[in-house]
Amino acid sequence: MAVSWRSWLANEGSKHLFLFLWLSLNVWLFWKTFLLYYRGLQYYYLHQMLGLGLCVSRASASVLNLNCCLVLLPMCRVLLAFLRGSQKVASRKTRRLIDKSKTFHVTCGVTICIFSVLHVAAHLVNALNFSENYNEDFLAINAAHYRGEDPRKLLFATVPGLTGVFMVLVLFLMCTASTYAIRISNYDIFWYTHNLFFVFYMLLMLHVSGGVLKYQTNLEEHPPGCFNPNKTLRENMTVPKAFQEPFPNHTTEPFPEDLSVPEPFVQNNFMRICSEEPKFQSHFPETWFWISGPLCLYCVERLYRYIRSNKPVTITSVISHPSNVLEVRMIKDDFQARPGQYVILHCPRVSGLESHPFTLTMCPTDTKATFGVHLKVVGDWTERFRDLLLLHSNQDTEILPIFQQRRYPKLYVDGPFGSPFEESLNYEVSLCVAGGIGVTPFASVLNTLLDGWKRYKLRRLYFIWVCRDVESFRWFADLLCMLHDKLWQENRPDYINIQLYLSQTDGIQKIIGEKYQALNSRLLIGRPRWKLLFDEIAKCNRRKTIGVFCCGPNKISKILHKLSNSSNSYGTRFEYNKESFS
Repeated sequence: MAVSWRSWLANEGSKHLFLFLWLSLNVWLFWKTFLLYYRGLQYYYLHQMLGLGLCVSRASASVLNLNCCLVLLPMCRVLLAFLRGSQKVASRKTRRLIDKSKTFHVTCGVTICIFSVLHVAAHLVNALNFSENYNEDFLAINAAHYRGEDPRKLLFATVPGLTGVFMVLVLFLMCTASTYAIRISNYDIFWYTHNLFFVFYMLLMLHVSGGVLKYQTNLEEHPPGCFNPNKTLRENMTVPKAFQEPFPNHTTEPFPEDLSVPEPFVQNNFMRICSEEPKFQSHFPETWFWISGPLCLYCVERLYRYIRSNKPVTITSVISHPSNVLEVRMIKDDFQARPGQYVILHCPRVSGLESHPFTLTMCPTDTKATFGVHLKVVGDWTERFRDLLLLHSNQDTEILPIFQQRRYPKLYVDGPFGSPFEESLNYEVSLCVAGGIGVTPFASVLNTLLDGWKRYKLRRLYFIWVCRDVESFRWFADLLCMLHDKLWQENRPDYINIQLYLSQTDGIQKIIGEKYQALNSRLLIGRPRWKLLFDEIAKCNRRKTIGVFCCGPNKISKILHKLSNSSNSYGTRFEYNKESFS
């Protein structure tokens, strides 16, 4: 399959280019910091005491500061939703780059893990060097108290060492629980361990406040490598007669050629003479500069989200659909959302700390304030939530109006937040592909078009929905039929192209009900032939840019992504947009 470089650059090229630049920036920062401290090792006392362990630890620390600073920004959902609004960022390419926020978050997390290993290894070497190379002449920069001190004391009996150990444990738990296998098998483990990031940042602030590594404060009075004829040095070496005269405070003179001078005191045939001992003090914790801003921004956003969502919503109705799908309709004051956005639901009676994102299937409009979500009952959280909402968990279909004498559990809604599916209305032609319950992001788009399609840029919509059983189509069958009838009445039957695919069946089946005849004629048995479908769409929309949106199994997503990057003979370009809950 030929690859269109223009399509590849539009879909994946920008992300790969950004990741390459980000990797290059981290490597450059590591190398520049390494060289900076390596030059400092020319000071003989640091070289003897620490060696290259100092260079590696400080270089890796600079990379960790940068990534710990930026890893929080992709999790600022309100900020991203604000930037993602059409009126805030005019460029569609920039908005699509914002959709890669989760990828950037993961990239920063992986970078933190890699350079943390390097940082820990370097400090293990430093602890060993402090113990073996203890120097009584420079007590101020000795972390050890005596030569041969057990290095484990430096790791487990000091604030920097102990906080470092706990940070490694927290980071290990967060990284292992973030793997795909654990997130799929037990999302609760991922959720609770990932919230340990706050503990990690608190430990990080304590870790850098220990002040183990120090720098010299009197470089002018005591240049590194100078000859200092003070009492301490007089006891350990014989001062030549030529230097028994009074010394100035600070001079730089050629060393007499007939004198034998120890190598550490010779630099380019000159010897620096000083009369003051070197003075050291701890570095100011630079990490605070890096992480304080993003951490405060994240905390302010979380506070804002808490205030915004602290009032429970009013549940107007609960509908139990076939195939274990529950629909919840709600009302909330001053709630505004765009088609394709998602919200986070929190029910204290289900879980005090756990929350879950759900795509809006119905957005509030100028004529109605109701909004809703569809959720598939597939886990412990959704099962407990369903049991609390429904009188009996084995009900098939029942609408429970708000005036019925039944007390719903308190439900809090945080959001809305942006998603790539907001772009589906910003293309002239869009291809929306849903697999099973993955139809939910497109339901709000269809509801919006039902209210009025003329004010949007979209002029043709290809809607493909693949389900395993025919009953699943009834989740939004009424909506599809109403939209179909509306477009026919307005003489725009070609505005939306609906194709429903039934992947598993024992025979020819139909959606039950006379009112679904329009959908039965579009019901196909089997799976879509994606290559032929893309060729047909490209042929009908020559030299146009088509937005491709998919929410479903990874297998379908990969196929669509590959086809979006492939070339065609019609000059049509496909831009792939992938769903990603931040």
